[in-house]
Amino acid sequence: MKNTPPESSSLFKGRHFDPSIIILCVRWYISYKLSYRDLRDLMAERGVNLAHSTILRWVQCCVPEFEKKWGRFARPVGTSWRVDETYIRVRSEWKYLYRAVDKQGNTVEFLLCEHRDIAAAKRFFKKAIESHGTPEKITLDGYAAMHTAVQELKESAILPTKVCVRTSKYLNNLIEQDHRRVKQRIYPMLGFKKFKNAANTISGIELSHKIKKGQFDTSELRVEEVRAGELWQAVLAA
Repeated sequence: MKNTPPESSSLFKGRHFDPSIIILCVRWYISYKLSYRDLRDLMAERGVNLAHSTILRWVQCCVPEFEKKWGRFARPVGTSWRVDETYIRVRSEWKYLYRAVDKQGNTVEFLLCEHRDIAAAKRFFKKAIESHGTPEKITLDGYAAMHTAVQELKESAILPTKVCVRTSKYLNNLIEQDHRRVKQRIYPMLGFKKFKNAANTISGIELSHKIKKGQFDTSELRVEEVRAGELWQAVLAA
């Protein structure tokens, strides 16, 4: 990405490599089943020599900023949420990824937590409500802590009492299937060493997943050729 506009160049200030290389490596890593060493080898074939640890640092540094840039183009999500949690291994210990999708399958919110309890569930719902407003319906599984969290949020007026809460394994198949698509990218990573790194990387994977699901309206950018590389550069430069 040559002639990078000032708005996006600050993210890459002081970097030894061209921003287009950084964007490409981060985009490929969060989108495809590639390890850091796979990317290092692919870039070497293009005549770019870098260490796999350099790509790791790029992912950790850039993903939060990329999320903010893409967030400006986010489409609104629905008000009927399917909520569930799944497991992610960090330093040989299981951590818990809380996730929600609307009835169309669009990602509403996600949050990686150290524990699976009422406090974690409440943090997740508060984050989702802060970003998207209150839902009309929430579909949960039978896990008691999740139901208790919702009830406490209603009692504290964070959730309106009129919000419909239901338990339906059939309706929650949608979120369970969505878990699988995210975890398919995580499996080849063979676990994370640091919780913060896991959270940032998962944020990137979720971002890539939302882009594939068409959750961003980038029509105002008027990108003539809708190619992933050009679109990413246009979003980051906007």
